[in-house]
Amino acid sequence: MTGRSNLDREMTRTKSRSWAETPKPGGAAKKAVPEGLWLRCPACEAILFRRSVESNLWVCPECQHHFRISADERIRQLTDPESFEPFNEDIAPTDPLKFVDLKPYTKRLVEAQKKTGHKEAVITGTGFIKGRKAVIAAMDFNFLGGSMGSVVGEKIALATEVAAENDWPLIIVSSSGGARMMESGLSLMQMAKTSAALARFDDMGGLFISVLTDPTTGGVSASFAMLGDVILAEPKALIGFAGPRVIKQTIKQDLPEGFQRAEFLQDCGFVDRVVPRSELRSEIGSVIDYAGK
Repeated sequence: MTGRSNLDREMTRTKSRSWAETPKPGGAAKKAVPEGLWLRCPACEAILFRRSVESNLWVCPECQHHFRISADERIRQLTDPESFEPFNEDIAPTDPLKFVDLKPYTKRLVEAQKKTGHKEAVITGTGFIKGRKAVIAAMDFNFLGGSMGSVVGEKIALATEVAAENDWPLIIVSSSGGARMMESGLSLMQMAKTSAALARFDDMGGLFISVLTDPTTGGVSASFAMLGDVILAEPKALIGFAGPRVIKQTIKQDLPEGFQRAEFLQDCGFVDRVVPRSELRSEIGSVIDYAGK
């Protein structure tokens, strides 16, 4: 009876072990692999060690694919350590049209705010880039596709005014699917609003550096994103107004391969330079110096 009891106890202990602790034939316990330790590159499909990608500024070390990054990460990469000071963080969107599709717009806003930790799809503030003070606005595609609603337009206009008042360079990093459909005409008005603010800034001799990342489309590309004194873009960033399929169906013609990618737009003169992420901070600093700001 004693032997049987010992066997039962041993079987119970064995069953209670997790799969990660199951002994190998050699006797060593198998260690659990932490979740999210590896990721797949969407371009070359290589399996990558997450920490190596992160240390490489979220660029694939195999094919140089530039992963989409959050606005917080973008600001960390561009600005000098602990130099960024946000402003207008308390401006939050409302639902003036009481818009409902599959779910209420208000619910979508709450979900996006929880996901990103911010009230809107753009972060604005001041910071130093290689020791040069500038006003910076960074859009976040994780917030409803980086769509431009009334608050995004307001924050960019206000950031432009701060740059104008202090004669600081203005850097806007775009990452957006375009105007926010849940705000209808109110979102479309932001195209004119931001463009007018930038026109005043230009009249005052201000320097506006526009950085286009993947994707920059719709009403954002049709307004402030393409109004920079200098327009930089990350490699292979999707840039355009409508999608390739919509354009093809409209004009009934075959389109060149990659005609909406940063490299093609540079060849056509719409983009001044395609800059890898690792060089972007230095490039912006050089442009500021060249402009004498």
